[in-house]
Amino acid sequence: MKRLIFHIDVNSAFLSWESTRRVKNGGDDLRLIPSVIGGSPESRRGVVLAKSIPAKQYHIKTGEPIGMALRKCPTLVIAPPDFRLYSACSKAFKNICRAYAPVVEEFSIDECFLDFTGTEHIYPDPIALAHEIKDKIRDELGFTVNVGIGENKLCAKMASDFEKPDKVHTLFPDEIPAKMWPLPVGDLLFIGGATANKLTKLGIRTIGELAHRRTGGI
Repeated sequence: MKRLIFHIDVNSAFLSWESTRRVKNGGDDLRLIPSVIGGSPESRRGVVLAKSIPAKQYHIKTGEPIGMALRKCPTLVIAPPDFRLYSACSKAFKNICRAYAPVVEEFSIDECFLDFTGTEHIYPDPIALAHEIKDKIRDELGFTVNVGIGENKLCAKMASDFEKPDKVHTLFPDEIPAKMWPLPVGDLLFIGGATANKLTKLGIRTIGELAHRRTGGI
């Protein structure tokens, strides 16, 4: 029996959740302006925990000091973290997932895996199902997710990281050469920056080159 795994990933979770709350209260949508979650604009301390797409245009990076981000974009809007809100939003979207999937595995506060193996008679069209779940989360909760579909967790997770936001992507075995092999080796799940640099020095720049490497010595 072929496995069928979904990976659900909230788009810019902390910022999306704060934005959703502000929009409901008549405030600005932080997703549409240069904004970040984290630190304090007054003390210029702390680090960026999440950033909006407009903030990326100023080359603001997750993990960098708030003071540095403000130098890049003096008009940057900064919202403090609210982990009580994040916990509530995490629970809400995962409850929607549990209404569909027989098995839900939490991966982080803003990610989970859904195992639909053996449900083809209930859900004959996995892509349509993924869109239904994605749209239900968006319409009922006000924030978007990406859904990746594959035959294992690795492929589902990799697929959900393709083009964002609010998208459904597949990465089935016959799609791997075209969709996965050309990606930078650092995009492979669990390959950190140090390992990616080491592989690059060895001449392994893409996931495909790593997959087809036949010699040892790494």
